[in-house]
Amino acid sequence: MAQAYIVAATRTAGGRRNGRLSGWHPADLAAQILNALVDRIDFDPALIDDVILGCVSQAGEQSTNIARGAILASKLPESVPGTTVDRQCGSSQQALHFAVQAVLSGTQDIVIAGGVESMSRVPMGMPHHLPLKNDLGHYVSSGIQANYPNTVFSQFDGAEKIAVKYGLSKSMLDEFAFTSHKKAITATESGYFAKEILPIDITSADGRTEAHTIDEGIRFDASLESISHVKLMTEGGRISAAAASQICDGASGVLIVNERGLKALGVQPLARIHHISVFGHDPVIMLEAPVPPTQKALAKAGLKIDDIDLYEVNEAFAPVPLAWSQALLADPDKLNINGGAIALGHPLGATGTKLMTTLLHSLHRTQGRYGLQTVCEGGGLANVTIIERL
Repeated sequence: MAQAYIVAATRTAGGRRNGRLSGWHPADLAAQILNALVDRIDFDPALIDDVILGCVSQAGEQSTNIARGAILASKLPESVPGTTVDRQCGSSQQALHFAVQAVLSGTQDIVIAGGVESMSRVPMGMPHHLPLKNDLGHYVSSGIQANYPNTVFSQFDGAEKIAVKYGLSKSMLDEFAFTSHKKAITATESGYFAKEILPIDITSADGRTEAHTIDEGIRFDASLESISHVKLMTEGGRISAAAASQICDGASGVLIVNERGLKALGVQPLARIHHISVFGHDPVIMLEAPVPPTQKALAKAGLKIDDIDLYEVNEAFAPVPLAWSQALLADPDKLNINGGAIALGHPLGATGTKLMTTLLHSLHRTQGRYGLQTVCEGGGLANVTIIERL
């Protein structure tokens, strides 16, 4: 039976809004990832059959197929094609799935899947807000309005609905947020991210060039008290900005191959793709979407939640992983062991392969066998990926 493998994975350290990575054009930032994946294996980049990148805000500097732009800004030859996908926050996880399907089919053997998002240079929501400003219409059609009358599709509202549905108090959300920072601090200070982070050169205010290697969103001085005093996002709600993912600049990528790809590159695989799936759910509460597909994925893969050694569940908002863990009866000690997007940032289109890079390296560090990743996505969608460490 055909198999798909990960043979290399890397990511940038996250950059805060208008922070250390904001000087990088997103195509150039993604190009650094492409170059690094080639360098880690040291192979002829002409062997790459395709580059698939996730990107959510495909406007301005991220428009016009940024995957191809990244190739043209890299050392990859012009013969390597590229395409860009948008499955909202799961865009690069979907890029990974498309790459896996390509190599499993045998139509391609070596594919880079990744993502990029510069939320400093291309603000979140620009593809939605810019047309509205210029009277070019709205994405909600008359058909959508007929099926969902008087409905506002809002991730913020959905997150609040999840907190209420699962009985998650503000204090529980604040505690989770604080724990995310504590885990991220431990992982950083212990060097757990060292092998996965690609150093990116930046120029400081005084003109010195230095490498960006530490996720800029981590608050090393965070305290539960300070988090608890952050203003609520909605009056009467439970979620503050401190319990939500951070706006972030970043890029990430993984190299996916089949058996022929392994032979062509002369490498040993780091992990086998055990399962991929995607699922649609209620677009109103929307961020609850990872729950049903995880249940289905485990059943399809012939596994139970206790068989999984590590989980990466994107921390779009604190209620998402907390509700997921509660619904799945998952071991909280296996969840986001290095912290998540609340501390490390959520670079939208880059998050899927960012989490996969961390999951892969964490499995090797802890000697776990199976890892599961899921990301909630705008519109009530969720991807699930299960990998087996080799």
